Amino acid sequence: MSCGCKTSGDSAHSCGPKKTANGCENVNTCGNSYKLSVFDWLSNINNPAPNRCDFVEVRFKNDRKSFFKNVNNIPLHIGSVITVESSPGHDVGVVSLTGELVKIQMKKKKFSEESALKIYRQANQKDLEVWQDVRKKEDSVKLEARKIAQRLGLEMKVTDVEYQGDASKITFYYTADNRIDFRQLIKDYAGAFRTKIDMKQIGFRQEAAKVGGIGSCGRELCCSTWLTDFRSVNTNVARYQQLSINPQKLAGQCGKLKCCLNYELDSYLDALSNFPSSSTTLETEKGRAFCIKIDVFKKKMWFAYVDSSVAWYDFDIDLVKKLISKNKRGEKILPLEDLKQPDTPLQSIDLIQENNVDRFEKKNRGNRNRPTQNKPNNNQGQNQGQKKNRPERQERPERSERPENPTANSGNQPRPQKQQPQQKAPVEKVEGNADAEKKPQNNPNKKKFKKKYPPKKDNNA
Repeated sequence: MSCGCKTSGDSAHSCGPKKTANGCENVNTCGNSYKLSVFDWLSNINNPAPNRCDFVEVRFKNDRKSFFKNVNNIPLHIGSVITVESSPGHDVGVVSLTGELVKIQMKKKKFSEESALKIYRQANQKDLEVWQDVRKKEDSVKLEARKIAQRLGLEMKVTDVEYQGDASKITFYYTADNRIDFRQLIKDYAGAFRTKIDMKQIGFRQEAAKVGGIGSCGRELCCSTWLTDFRSVNTNVARYQQLSINPQKLAGQCGKLKCCLNYELDSYLDALSNFPSSSTTLETEKGRAFCIKIDVFKKKMWFAYVDSSVAWYDFDIDLVKKLISKNKRGEKILPLEDLKQPDTPLQSIDLIQENNVDRFEKKNRGNRNRPTQNKPNNNQGQNQGQKKNRPERQERPERSERPENPTANSGNQPRPQKQQPQQKAPVEKVEGNADAEKKPQNNPNKKKFKKKYPPKKDNNA
């Protein structure tokens, strides 16, 4: 039966002593639904050694974990809610790992056994009620803490708030670019929340690990599921992998470069060890050429002329090494276009066209645009027989030989001939006084134009 605990990272919602009420029967797999959980592959194997491990790994809110010593030899398993020693008071957490794997985790995280605190008891009903009540207050406390910090003008962001199990202390996790003066802030927090205040600064990657989320790959963030150490990532990692330096694509939810850029870096470095340097230049008869692109998977390098970098020519790295050795001997190589051989010969092109799915569509499209040729027609003989039986068509007489009224038999009237317009005599217009000059209208040397506005009247007239 599946476990009823959530994967949000809140230990208050995990399976505890009331596992039967929550519907959890398999207590060994219940703790593996948390962030940064470790699979206990030794859970079903009996330990032959007489001395068993007295340490257990206890998980608190989000990704905070610590190791505690079971001095009272309490029977514990993964998912047990226990009360542990803290400073001050006590805290409540969930057991996330037991057995021999705890020693391996302690060695990995360099945790000393002398600094381990004690386990008091399994959490009783009173401890659970207080623990769950203070967990419900964390969201409202976080919003109030942000308002107080904003009122004081501090450049910081309160990321997460964690109450201790007995409500005797509050831990505020914050991110900031610069150092923050907390003297007035802690006084205001202590007056508002009436408890001990603890401030812890975390990085942006730790913030993303606490909050969690879904990455661009569609899976949960690596920092919140399994990644524990944060290695530095710089832009050279993207250059080695031939990625475009685009901050929007290379940055994660924390605002920094993605941690997954380091995963395949070693493989790329091993592959690039066989390549010539990216700053390689070739001396050709046509001019100097430089490397403009590298393809790690195809093992090719693209070159272009310094004078005109429009045309790119790709060569295998074996050929490039031979060309570099010729340049070292003082010999100039042939131009790049002469060295470049066609990738696919004509025979291979025909094979590709035959195996292409769209070859029929291309042929049909070509036939549509072709002009119609003399194609054999099945009905050609019938058409020829019909043409022979038809009477021969008389030739149409020329226009000069036609009668004057060719449509008289059809009942239509003949078309009247168009009369040519008669040339009108020039009209002489007299404007103003009678003694004004008479201007002829048809003046071949004068340009004609239309008057947009009426002539102005002469006031002296």
